[in-house]
Amino acid sequence: MIPIEDNNALLAEVACAVQWAGQTLLTRFRTIPPPTTLAELLGGIEANDAAVEAGLRDALLAAVPGSQWAADEEEEGPLPDGDWWVVDPAEGNVNHLHGRPGWAVTATLVRDGEPMLVVVDVPLTGDTYTAVVGRGAFLNGKPIKVSAKRELSAAIIASGQASPGEPEVVRMAMIKSAAKLLDAALLVRLSVPSTVELIDVATGKLDAFWQHGSVRAGLIGGALLVREAGGRVVNLTGERWTAASADFLAGPATLEPALLAVLS
Repeated sequence: MIPIEDNNALLAEVACAVQWAGQTLLTRFRTIPPPTTLAELLGGIEANDAAVEAGLRDALLAAVPGSQWAADEEEEGPLPDGDWWVVDPAEGNVNHLHGRPGWAVTATLVRDGEPMLVVVDVPLTGDTYTAVVGRGAFLNGKPIKVSAKRELSAAIIASGQASPGEPEVVRMAMIKSAAKLLDAALLVRLSVPSTVELIDVATGKLDAFWQHGSVRAGLIGGALLVREAGGRVVNLTGERWTAASADFLAGPATLEPALLAVLS
């Protein structure tokens, strides 16, 4: 296997592929009217994915010989051992189709269940976020750090749906958690997609992010960014988060005890 920790060329190759996809989606942005029906929305999502997915897949599989492609971006749970690409070719597709910001292209290399390398490109701002395990997290090549916030009462906390049509138990957990945090935190917001929120956690613009449900593609790359930016990523019982976890919390260590006291 390629030693990820020392491979600057691999990071550059992945960034090139992800940025190509981002620019391709940018040429499609606001070129058609927003969808007016669910069928139009689903068709637009499929068209955006189709515009970039094959090119991304070919480039990334070639970058790491023997790697495999995790085809279902809505899938939950851990991956088998080996090298896998977890990619969302148009994360925040619904925002893109409605002419709104809040969309990106993400690619994460997962090795034996652990995220090793991630690139997130945000075409509307021209920003690229990268992290390699053990080497820190970066925005356009400059190091980033999570918030230094120490009081939950002064914190901005975010969450969102892992996917549409969540089971009732997940919906009720979201409602109860948000209600508790509305009393405990300064501000609470709900938004999608998860990775766009997690890059704000990694840069300290947002203090923390929690989620019930665990769609792998929306969390695993952001988890690596937050950890490499000096943050903590755990489940709601305080154990280290993995793709097998049922829920998710990311933020600075200074806020973790207070957040877990509310959310657990």
